[in-house]
Amino acid sequence: MKKRIAIFASGSGSNAQKLMEHFKGSTEAEIVLVLTNNPDAYVIQRADNFEIPVHIFDRNEFYHTEHILDLLNDLGIDLIVLAGFLWLIPANLIKRYPNRIINIHPAILPKFGGKGMYGDHVHHAVIAAAEPEGGITIHYVNEKYDEGEYIFQAKYKIDKTDNLEMIKFKGQQLEHLHYPKIVENIIKKLPA
Repeated sequence: MKKRIAIFASGSGSNAQKLMEHFKGSTEAEIVLVLTNNPDAYVIQRADNFEIPVHIFDRNEFYHTEHILDLLNDLGIDLIVLAGFLWLIPANLIKRYPNRIINIHPAILPKFGGKGMYGDHVHHAVIAAAEPEGGITIHYVNEKYDEGEYIFQAKYKIDKTDNLEMIKFKGQQLEHLHYPKIVENIIKKLPA
């Protein structure tokens, strides 16, 4: 039986798209739900293109009810994948899915992590620090931003002439290359 994946995303969803492409027709796993806290997120259109249902929720539903947990339970979700999801995951989800929630961060953690460090904020910080390298970190999610156990890291060289767009591009190339493969490897290790 295929493992079942839920994706949480807040924005454009380019990583979600790569995951949808990767698992379309897979015998290992399927993406059965996309959840978002942003009713205007482009990830909704991407999910629709793959005929994957979407659940839009607000802060109250996420933090003060069991509805999301019940929804994931009802769908038999095996793994939660965060793809540009900006809210801290509540304790009830972490408790129900220990080492089954993963995230991708656009920097080599532990540098440039924590609350408020996402998207361009991370890239601006990397540029301001004159780092010679940028990169990505794929990690398990715990109760704190970007502090879960690392699963995978990859780096790219930052040239002195690189601007924000170049750094974003290099990072996104690594994300799109590695995230689907790492998610698949984790899926294969989950107990039947």
